[in-house]
Formats: sequence, structure tokens, C-alpha cells
Amino acid sequence: MKKIGLVGGTGPESTLMYYKELNGRIDKMTGGSQMPDLAIESVNFRRAWDYVSGGKYDLLADYLSEKVGCLKAGGAEIIALTAATMHIVYDEIVQKTKVPLVSIPKSVCEEIQKKAYKKVGLLGTIFTMEQDYMKKDLLEADIEVVIPEKSERELVAKRIFEELELGIVKESTLKEFTCIIEKMKKEHGIQALILGCTELPLLLNKNNCPVDCLDSVEIHLQKLIELAGV
Repeated sequence: MKKIGLVGGTGPESTLMYYKELNGRIDKMTGGSQMPDLAIESVNFRRAWDYVSGGKYDLLADYLSEKVGCLKAGGAEIIALTAATMHIVYDEIVQKTKVPLVSIPKSVCEEIQKKAYKKVGLLGTIFTMEQDYMKKDLLEADIEVVIPEKSERELVAKRIFEELELGIVKESTLKEFTCIIEKMKKEHGIQALILGCTELPLLLNKNNCPVDCLDSVEIHLQKLIELAGV
């Protein structure tokens, strides 16, 4: 089995999820005979978020590339970022490190194509919803991407940053998000919803989402396990 390397800490809650799920799933899949060789380079979340929110993408790319380089030097063969937002500099990191990172957006796009959806909703940080890095592969595949209106985007981003990133899950927030999703379904006809932030599965899942819930973490984990050779 190939060694897996994760750039984590963006945020800590999703990094814990990746660590626990990769170990638990591979252990189960191998009948209790194996767990993965797994390395994590955890970034300073506040520093990384400052780079993102300040549009300092060159500094962000340098910072994350340094972490990817450490994982590569430590023998990791399958390397990934554990936050969708950090894919804002995905191309720059790949160019700097020459490492073919396992992309969240590309993995999600492949899954949507398998399901033959043509119109999907997207929730995530303000950057994920408003910029192109999560949508590019989908649009190239002729899949329409719908995002909430501005005030709703701001609400979603606020709840992610002030609650979910800290591991806080509220029933009131679930109701707010459910209303937004139902509106996207009614007004735009979305067939499914991409959970485009790796903390969103703490709140939304297939049992409480008004449309088919495409968990980017779940899809990404499956891809990592497949590439690791389990």
C-alpha cells in the first residue's frame, strides 16, 4: 500500500475526520490486517486563512508547497490537501512541487459525471462559492453549477468560519442551510448539492439534505483509498 500524505489543519476538524476515516476504513477493508502509513503536515490555519482572505495567493502557494515538499521528502506517494478552499492555488502548488495532488474538485466532478447530473448546487466558503476552482472541471464537463444569492452566501460562510471550523454544530444552522438548499431546488432545479467545504459534513448528510448530498470529503476519501492501492 502506498503511503498517504495530507496537508491538514485547514481546519483541524476536517483533518481529524480524514485521519480517522482513512485508518478505520482501510483497517475494515483489509479485514483488520492493515492500516495506512499516513503523514500529516498541519498548517497554521490562521496564517493560511489570512493569505486566502487577503488575496495573498502567492504566499499561500509557497506555504502549502513547503508542506507538500515535506510530505514528499518523507516518502508520501499519494498527497492531498484536506480543504477545498486551499485548492484556490492547486495549479500553482502542482507547478512548484511537481506533485500530482489528488484534487477534491476533480474527484467530485468525476462522481457527478458517473451519476449523470447536469445541474448541481454548491455550498462552501465564500471563496469556494464565488471563485472558479471548484466549478472549473464541472463547467468544462457541461454541468451547471448554482450558488446561493449573495446574502445567503455570506450567511453560509459565516456559519462555516464561526461554527463548523470550530466543531460547533447547531440545529438552528441546519435549518438555515436547509432553507437555502430548498430554495435552490425550487428556483433553479438543482439535482444534487456539493458540500464544497470539508467541514460541511459535520452538519449536512444524505439523511437531512433536501437533495442528493455529494459529500466532497467522502468522495475524496474513496479516491485516496483507491489510489493507495487498498
